[in-house]
Amino acid sequence: MEEVRINLSALWVCLMLTFFLGDVLRIFSGDFEAGEIGGMAGSQVIYLAVAIVLLIPIGMVFLSLTLKYPVIRWVTIIAAIFLFCFNLIGLPGYPGAYDKFLIVVGLLFNVLTAWYAWKWPKPEGPERTQ
Repeated sequence: MEEVRINLSALWVCLMLTFFLGDVLRIFSGDFEAGEIGGMAGSQVIYLAVAIVLLIPIGMVFLSLTLKYPVIRWVTIIAAIFLFCFNLIGLPGYPGAYDKFLIVVGLLFNVLTAWYAWKWPKPEGPERTQ
């Protein structure tokens, strides 16, 4: 049971670091314009939306270790599927091969995360809600 929680938390960290690596490479490669997101002028609403989406894996690191089963199982599956769809939709908008590669890696992390949560064995006895 604890092993699944640790694996899920580690997968969320991996996804988050993959996102950050893509951002850093985008800065160094010059593939982004300050104040723009996807070629559009950024606004406070857009930046807030991006912050919320990027906080999902950060929050899931903690929640994976603290929420009770089965709540964390379903929260994990929903969050992983949401981020998978979000990144899949954005995939064509990135020009660099490194970006596309990192998004595919992120998609694989999302699939692994959802799979681990889906396969999470139901606890027996008094551990049922842990």
